[in-house]
Amino acid sequence: MTIDLSGSGMLAITRDALTALRAALMRDTGPAAAGYLQEAGYAGGGALFDAFRRWLASRGVGEPESLPVEVFQQESAEFFRRAGWGSLQVGALHDMVATLDSSDWGEAAPESALEQPGCHLSAGMFADFFGRVADAPLAVMEVECRSAGADRCRFLLGSTEVMQAVYEQMSQGAGYADAVGASA
Repeated sequence: MTIDLSGSGMLAITRDALTALRAALMRDTGPAAAGYLQEAGYAGGGALFDAFRRWLASRGVGEPESLPVEVFQQESAEFFRRAGWGSLQVGALHDMVATLDSSDWGEAAPESALEQPGCHLSAGMFADFFGRVADAPLAVMEVECRSAGADRCRFLLGSTEVMQAVYEQMSQGAGYADAVGASA
């Protein structure tokens, strides 16, 4: 089953175009590029979630909010894969934050050799998309990125309070797993 892009308010964009956009923003705006890309990803999360809802309905699966957690995880992973973003495994870390892992995430560009994780558009998109199911604001932080030499992209999703605490711990030198554990 395919996803109706134009009927869902979406369009296909090549990875090269997204990589070039990120590189130009980083070159011209420095660290502000992350915020611009996150804002754009967040703005698109609603249409993406609506497309997910219609895709589920076309398959007779049901409403996203009413699905058991395991089914929602499988279906959302399949949706993102079919939309061209790549594989996605959903998990948890210290029962405090959700994890999204991908060894082939579409926004990542390993040849970029970034110093920091760079899938900012995805982070914003995930915050809105998964926040709609949680029915609460979520914060998302990418802590491993193929664009920065990691084997996978890993995003942490949690409440804004928990993710702020994780960020503060990490800014003081803690690894993300320890920072999440300290926030428990």
